[in-house]
Amino acid sequence: MAAQTTTAPGRFTFLQVSIALQTLAIFFQAATAGLLLSSSAGESAHGVGARVMYGASMLYVLAAVLAWRPGGGSPRPILYASGFLVLASVQVVLGIAHEPSLHVPLGVLMFGLSVLALGRSVTRSAFRS
Repeated sequence: MAAQTTTAPGRFTFLQVSIALQTLAIFFQAATAGLLLSSSAGESAHGVGARVMYGASMLYVLAAVLAWRPGGGSPRPILYASGFLVLASVQVVLGIAHEPSLHVPLGVLMFGLSVLALGRSVTRSAFRS
């Protein structure tokens, strides 16, 4: 028998925090991509940001698994998080290959999807409380 878990009103779940971290990391990547065009420091900042973004994507998968397991809820967030990790992997490969014609649009798509996932997770918890 699975116990349903809930959060206290005004508190954020680990899943919400991990999606927010991922969204911020992708936004940072957009900012450092602009720096790539204007300074040499932009390349190192973008490289560090890429590692942080990839780590945040892995954290999102972990958070989705941990959120699903105790409550026995839908595994759909795990599918979303895993799909995002695949997109992040493709993004890293495209960045290393210096393919901006694919790398930039995929980054925009990832940012939009991450904002969408964050918005859905926050509004769902707001309606539950």
